Amino acid sequence: MSELDRIAVIVDDITRLEVDAIVNAANAELEAGGGVDGAIHDAAGPQLRTACRLIGGCEPGDAVATPGFQLPARHVIHAVGPVWKGGSANERMVLASCYRRALTVSRELGCTSIAFPCISTGVYGYPKHDAALVAIDTVRDDMRAHDTPREIIFCCHRQEDGEIYRAGLRAGRDK
Repeated sequence: MSELDRIAVIVDDITRLEVDAIVNAANAELEAGGGVDGAIHDAAGPQLRTACRLIGGCEPGDAVATPGFQLPARHVIHAVGPVWKGGSANERMVLASCYRRALTVSRELGCTSIAFPCISTGVYGYPKHDAALVAIDTVRDDMRAHDTPREIIFCCHRQEDGEIYRAGLRAGRDK
């Protein structure tokens, strides 16, 4: 199966996707925040907040899973990205790590499909183009080593973000 068959970029509401796992751009406390995090917490229902409290937190660069509860996705993988500090605080390494960890957790759960939002690009301030390239490069590296998940979706909330990811995928094919 080629990379093109395994990666998709869509502009949609991640909380509506029928996939094995959606990734939440979570904060370290795993508390409901704004943006995609708040939307996932709202759509999943109050059981998600309880499950997150029981986990107790997650370090930047790591990921943990909960059930999807009222979401169409079976699982929510909470990945904590870095806060952008200008690029000199290992942000790239931490962002790549949270994507790798989410993919590892998805395999541990037996997932064949996973959807990622744009991690760290909202209130965490990571530049969108740079974050997309980190995400795409990390996912491609993982795909070379693993057959699952078979379907990887970059689910963007805005059309402009979708175009950034599509351009990044095209640029990677041209290397």
